[in-house]
Amino acid sequence: MNILIKPIITEKMTDQAESLNRFAFVVDRTANKIEIKKAVEETYDVSVDSVRTMVCIGKKRTRGTKSGFISGRTKTYKKAIVSLSEGDTIDFYSNI
Repeated sequence: MNILIKPIITEKMTDQAESLNRFAFVVDRTANKIEIKKAVEETYDVSVDSVRTMVCIGKKRTRGTKSGFISGRTKTYKKAIVSLSEGDTIDFYSNI
């Protein structure tokens, strides 16, 4: 089972990575904090101080087309914000 789905790279998370040493990931909905901590430590070879998780509920979206309105929802996902120990960092841009 793949716990870490993808990193979240936004302006806000880049700023927190530089100032507070925090990184965000989209994770599997069934994963708990202990599993997320182990997955980050094994994947990026860093030591994790804390893990905070949140479930982001999908939003209702409606768009108009020639044949009428189409309504649907975006997907619900789980997000984890990981704080690393002093001196550790993750470089997402190293393999570009």
